[in-house]
Amino acid sequence: MTEKDFIPSNPKVLIATGKVAYKSPSNIALVKYWGKREGQIPANPSISFTLSACATTTKIQFKKLDGPSPGFAFDFLFEGSPKPSFRPKIETFFKRISSYCPFLKEYHFTIETSNSFPHSSGIASSASGMSALALCLMEIERMLYPGMDDDFFIKKASFLARLGSGSACRSLEGPLVTWGVHEEILDSTDLYGIPYKEEVHPIFKNYHDTILLVDKGQKQVSSTVGHDLVKGHPFAEQRFQQAHRNLGRLKPILKSGSLEEFIQVVESEALTLHAIMMTGDPYFVLMKPNTLEIINRIWAFREESGSHVCFTLDAGANVHVLYPETEKEKVNQFIVNELVAYCENQQYICDRIGQGAVKLN
Repeated sequence: MTEKDFIPSNPKVLIATGKVAYKSPSNIALVKYWGKREGQIPANPSISFTLSACATTTKIQFKKLDGPSPGFAFDFLFEGSPKPSFRPKIETFFKRISSYCPFLKEYHFTIETSNSFPHSSGIASSASGMSALALCLMEIERMLYPGMDDDFFIKKASFLARLGSGSACRSLEGPLVTWGVHEEILDSTDLYGIPYKEEVHPIFKNYHDTILLVDKGQKQVSSTVGHDLVKGHPFAEQRFQQAHRNLGRLKPILKSGSLEEFIQVVESEALTLHAIMMTGDPYFVLMKPNTLEIINRIWAFREESGSHVCFTLDAGANVHVLYPETEKEKVNQFIVNELVAYCENQQYICDRIGQGAVKLN
């Protein structure tokens, strides 16, 4: 499909009012997307676990205007209260998608959103938030175009979510989603995320992710700025090639269930992401001392116990502790005994692999 396939003709059904709602989860990349081209196109392919507990619920009530608006008419509520600081991001998103969703200027929208995880917890909500918003808008579009099939619906919703936040396109489905063209991934595309359709060993189908909240403050550098810094980075091309290789390496690992090889790829990817940030111009150190302490303790525990626990990181100080269902009890005890002390206010979130977004009544 191309971008032009997502531009609709004039709506066949005119609806005066209505409401829609979706709950969409966050995701954690195993092979990281870091660096993008114009139009939110990824510089390299990525693959992620879809999460379950960390999710955003978005509800939209819409009412037809008397005539098309020159701008976008909407009210925005976060956790039940107006959030003016969020408006610019939604304005930017609507501008990016207006040619694909021309009905946006025909309606007034009341957008209400809330997160299952605490606000300012240090968990990025752009993936869950933008995917939930995109799904709601597509549900409205489906009302205007009743003949829309499910395959087109989910592809366009992922396409729209990508234009709000790149990683959001990987949150709609689960349990594993890829995004970006890769020669070994059938139907892979830069335009939207697709479910990973290759054979997956049962051990990866019920994986856990305990998120250790090392630093709940504002990120030192936004993801948008971080992606831009990759442009002109001395190691950028090598990094993009590495991501292609690592995604290729993961295919037989996910099939065979080789946890040792899985750990090697996932931890290397996490550290490479931070290495890129530390060697750019300007440079940033996003890990905190407690991040490093947690990593070292995970390595020591793995060596001593024979566990297959491992870590990955997003573009911040928090640590995602990954482990199979078969080791849940042992790893949870380790987290409580040794790692929670390094979390801000001893806060952490227990999550696991999920199946993607759900429509709400």
